[in-house]
Amino acid sequence: MAKDKTIYTCNECGGTCPKWLGKCPHCQAWNTLIESVAEPVASTKNNRFAALAKTAEVMALADIEATDMDRTPTGLDELDRVLGGGIVEGGVVLIGGDPGIGKSTLLLQALDALQRSGQKTLYVTGEESGAQVALRSRRLGIVNSQVQVLAEIQLEKILSTLQTHRPHIAVIDSIQTVYSDQLTSAPGSVAQVRECAAHLTRAAKASGVAIVLVGHVTKEGALAGPRVLEHMVDTVLYFEGDTHSSFRLVRAIKNRFGAVNEIGVFAMTEHGLKGVSNPSAIFLSQHPEPVPGSCVMVTLEGTRPLLVEIQALVDSGGPSPRRLSVGLDKDRLAMLLAVLHRHAGIACMDQDVFVNAVGGVRISEPAADLAVLLAITSSLRGKPLPKGFIAFGEVGLAGEVRPAPRGQERLKEAAKLGFSVAIVPKANAPKKPIEGLTIHAVERVEQAMEVVRGLT
Repeated sequence: MAKDKTIYTCNECGGTCPKWLGKCPHCQAWNTLIESVAEPVASTKNNRFAALAKTAEVMALADIEATDMDRTPTGLDELDRVLGGGIVEGGVVLIGGDPGIGKSTLLLQALDALQRSGQKTLYVTGEESGAQVALRSRRLGIVNSQVQVLAEIQLEKILSTLQTHRPHIAVIDSIQTVYSDQLTSAPGSVAQVRECAAHLTRAAKASGVAIVLVGHVTKEGALAGPRVLEHMVDTVLYFEGDTHSSFRLVRAIKNRFGAVNEIGVFAMTEHGLKGVSNPSAIFLSQHPEPVPGSCVMVTLEGTRPLLVEIQALVDSGGPSPRRLSVGLDKDRLAMLLAVLHRHAGIACMDQDVFVNAVGGVRISEPAADLAVLLAITSSLRGKPLPKGFIAFGEVGLAGEVRPAPRGQERLKEAAKLGFSVAIVPKANAPKKPIEGLTIHAVERVEQAMEVVRGLT
């Protein structure tokens, strides 16, 4: 009996090599080549490589009729916000996250809400039996649910079921467990994930069924499988959060039908995930009185302004002081300390500086610069900032305070939550006063420090 020919496939890019190498010659990634069985050459042509979308004649862009996509609300407001208003007919959504974070729980709740609104739903599970899914639904308080459940991992049977039952929304949990008979490699391999996702995407576009794929993540937190999987689907959602905390974030990193980087905030309860309508309350510590080293800023997550507390602790550090930041860029912290010394005359060269964004949120935008500097100065001097104080703005190396995008929305959100004093870049100063909010517009870091001294 002839031995099957083996090849080595890269987990990152899907490239193949005839022998094992330490580094992939295609994408230069290390230790990503996995041994697999080479596919036999097909004797006849098949439709494996058919186009994902329907073909059409060449037309001018102005002549193509374009209408807004009809959306079906899922019944979970926070999930609808991330999706851009609801599920689109024929759309393919990929959702990934750490094990146990709540992906299956969220999707089961969404399917039940859709089913109760009159939509036909199908839940395909490859990791659990139907009895396990039913037990979870009872535990979540979902009773008398008419969600159709199929425990199957063979792609051809799943496609046949989709064609027979014609649901409006189908969930595949997870894509790494599905395999196709056309390939000999194991489920979860690069070839199987790419092939099964392509077939499911083609079926969604042809029939109008909205399909949600659940994806595993690697130890680095990225979606497992080839990167082409993320390019193939319409929407990519990441489920974030600490399993030790009750709060979860669903973030859209790609959305062909809505805003990118939109987030939805959920709280894990005994009866499943519940949407959090006012997420700013999570990221604000409840101090009875103002404390040194604390400054509140307004950050943007997608289209949503969030109030986040920035905390700083400055302590004597000896000959080799430490600079540590949690939730903020460490290199940017070192740059801000140099700007603070050069342009405001406040030195922290012999001090340990620790900066933290409360609530586990990660802030990547530079609009947090001014709040970080004010929190560090407050901790160094031991004087708290005034009650109801916020600040935001980017700080340049020349000491200038640059404007932040959509400053008016940030200020209105702060005023709505009862904040009364704000230091903002001069370009973000509103033309009309905002009721209940005193705004100090500054152009440079030293001006901001002078304003704070006058307020305290």
